[in-house]
Amino acid sequence: MKSYLLLFCMLCTPATISAAEIQHLWLTHRSHQPDKIVVNWSTSLPGNSIVNFGLTADSMQMLKIEENTTLHHVEIPLTAHDTIFHYRVQTGQQHSEIATFKAYPTDSLRVAIVADWQSRPDLTSLLKDDVHLLLTAGDNISNLWQTCGPGKPDCIQPYLKLIGAYPELFRSTPFMPILGNHDREVYPRGKKPPEHAVYDVDATAFRHFFELPDEEWKWKFDIPDFKIRFAGLDFNHISDIGTTWQTCHPLDRNSEQYRWYESITQDHPGHLVTLYNERNASMRNQLQGDWRRLFQRGTLCVTGFGYFAERAEVDGITYYNSSLSGTGTQYADPHTKFLTGKDSYLLLTCDRNSGELTVKLKSLKNEVLDLQRFSPRSKQ
Repeated sequence: MKSYLLLFCMLCTPATISAAEIQHLWLTHRSHQPDKIVVNWSTSLPGNSIVNFGLTADSMQMLKIEENTTLHHVEIPLTAHDTIFHYRVQTGQQHSEIATFKAYPTDSLRVAIVADWQSRPDLTSLLKDDVHLLLTAGDNISNLWQTCGPGKPDCIQPYLKLIGAYPELFRSTPFMPILGNHDREVYPRGKKPPEHAVYDVDATAFRHFFELPDEEWKWKFDIPDFKIRFAGLDFNHISDIGTTWQTCHPLDRNSEQYRWYESITQDHPGHLVTLYNERNASMRNQLQGDWRRLFQRGTLCVTGFGYFAERAEVDGITYYNSSLSGTGTQYADPHTKFLTGKDSYLLLTCDRNSGELTVKLKSLKNEVLDLQRFSPRSKQ
């Protein structure tokens, strides 16, 4: 009898207990407005999906989805502003600690936009900004094939590594990424197009891992209280379209992407922020300038195409390039107004009363590199 008790005690060591704790938690939106949020997590063993949530740790309600999976997505309602939500997830005997996230505000909204996560830099400055929403301009991972092996488009391990690199950030801040070419690179690119496709245009792993609106490879998200719309497009390496190096969805006038963006820009709130992962000047020139004319319906466009920090201005529209790896070769926009080689991100602050949008181009050392203010725009 004593030997059985000893074995039981050995199995209940702290290492065993911690192994049952869920470590990878991240928040996203799959609806078009911030009245709901998706709690996402990964488990080592399959099971159902349970989220306990509420305004205090002592008053949480439960939402349960009966399933048998190791990748969990549960959408919960957001019923309050200017407060803190508490939540905890569970799958079988696996569970997380109680985590928190901010409800959306009523007066001043803070949004960060980052790109090029490959170097996994120190994001202390961004954490101090205490943003309500985190967006990207592409290239959230280095590739799929180095971690997963070549030709595995459904492998999510690189995305789990991203979440694991910044656990505090992702469990406390809604995250809405867009695609870059690296996010679906399933084979090494090589020096010339091979016989097989190098990139998974469908972005299988990305779309399985993140819960986002619309088709997920493109999406829109509105925050009506601040009259602002964010639109995520799928542009990267557009010169490779039609080859086995093609990485993004088509963008011609008859494409789903063009027709969709044309429709959502016809009736938009006071500010429209467009995100993609291609060179700004290249995109403005597409279709004899038709994409440029669509961009003119918005306030600003943001890309993570180049490894530098830049602001350009064309036809009343501001174009940004920002990168967490900002010391690479600089491909200056013909209309550049600010250009520097520093690791950077964008901090957007929207004031509800005035409708003014303030955009700071910031370094990872918390320097304000460039600051612009945008007045509310009327509907186009």
